[in-house]
Amino acid sequence: MTKDTPEHVMFNVLKNATVDGGVPRVGQLSLPKRGCIDTPDFFALASRGAVPHMTPDVIAKHTELNGSYMALEDFVEKSQKRVEPDVFNINPGDREALHAYTATPASLATVLGARRHPAVIAPMGNGKDYISIYTSTGFQKLKNKEYCRAVEMLQPDIAIPLADLTFGYSHMRTKLPNPKRQLRMVERTEDWLAEMVKLRNTKNSTAVFAPLLPVAYSTQWEYINRLSQDYVEQLSGLAVCDVDILPDLRTHKSLDPLPRLSMDFIASPHEILRQIRLGMDMFTLTFINTVSDSGIALTFSFPPPQTSYSDVLNPLGVDMWSPTHQVSLQPLSEGCKCYACTKHHRAYLQHLLNAKEMLGWTLLQIHNHQMMNKFFRGIRASLTAEPSTFEQGYEAFSKTYEAEFPKGTGERPRARGYHFKTEGGQAKINTPAWEKYDAAGTEDPALAAEMAGLAVTGAAAEGVETLLVPDLSTDAKDLDKKGFAEIDP
Repeated sequence: MTKDTPEHVMFNVLKNATVDGGVPRVGQLSLPKRGCIDTPDFFALASRGAVPHMTPDVIAKHTELNGSYMALEDFVEKSQKRVEPDVFNINPGDREALHAYTATPASLATVLGARRHPAVIAPMGNGKDYISIYTSTGFQKLKNKEYCRAVEMLQPDIAIPLADLTFGYSHMRTKLPNPKRQLRMVERTEDWLAEMVKLRNTKNSTAVFAPLLPVAYSTQWEYINRLSQDYVEQLSGLAVCDVDILPDLRTHKSLDPLPRLSMDFIASPHEILRQIRLGMDMFTLTFINTVSDSGIALTFSFPPPQTSYSDVLNPLGVDMWSPTHQVSLQPLSEGCKCYACTKHHRAYLQHLLNAKEMLGWTLLQIHNHQMMNKFFRGIRASLTAEPSTFEQGYEAFSKTYEAEFPKGTGERPRARGYHFKTEGGQAKINTPAWEKYDAAGTEDPALAAEMAGLAVTGAAAEGVETLLVPDLSTDAKDLDKKGFAEIDP
């Protein structure tokens, strides 16, 4: 990456803080037309071009987001009535096509990948010149040339070339293919990157972040070596699928100035701190949308509050479905200055969740994204302090907070595009609103016997015919005594 090429992303490492087993760092990421992003920081995860539960005007007015990650598979579904996806036919005017199509605020950066994060596992795998993607109309093939063409047309701020990954991101370390397949993954990924570099329009300002695969360093050493020697001038960053490879990158000095985007599966803030400790710069956080859907309001901070440690750890968030919040006028998190905490209280938010009002999840998203912004600000401040206080904060955080998020006790919102199951056989997000009468063993035995012809109940059992229409001369009091038109409780 050369400094005199404005089409490339510019990244400056402002300070390194050496710790045991890693080199956490503070930097500044400059994207053409977007401005600077202080690192470490994160990108929001979008579904079909929108951050769940938040409209573009809400994002611009009530959050401090710097960008969002989008998947091409959200926009390229095939249909008999549609020759080409609409995303390629939009007239963007003076904006980039992806920004215009998704109505993304101009200040936010867009990161484009082929697949969602985490991805839905493709049953048919990838081929020599294509990967399998999951669109709204099912699985289909995405060829590398088609993806390169999409990047040129949509003009995202950052593009991640195709990588030969055949499993969901949450299974990277537990479902690795055999060694021979791993080598083929590396070879295909390198071939696809080389083709993208060859086909790329030099006037395109999109930054290319080369993917690093979730396989052993020895397996992809040759690929990484070529990145550092042959492709470094065409690269603007690295998309790391397994952060544990970062210590091995220290031997490739030419790659050190490049920003690193974590595409690893992150389930808690403890994992964020571990990755920052190893030298990660930017993140795509899969848990924010999940905890918001669960009705959890984040409450952790970095550095953690200075209190005496005890055996009872503090929760990472608060379950807003809990009945304890029914009359609580407290903010979601003490000291939080977000819109949800300054304008509303816990009792109102719980009412919204119980009423299934979408505003409830919108307020949770505003709050949780703002809490993550505050979390990363605290991390950057600890890294820039003289001397750095990051290591002390890192140790104190693990002694203060629980390792996992609390489980939401209520129902999730109606299933949407980002709720695709990552594996077959997974349980439904919410229990069905309707079910068979006898599904839970609540069948009326007398009624069942009558329907089967084994018993007679009601007026017929007493030898009296039940009239469908009473006679005109019948006294209403007599009908009332016989229980006419009554419904059994």
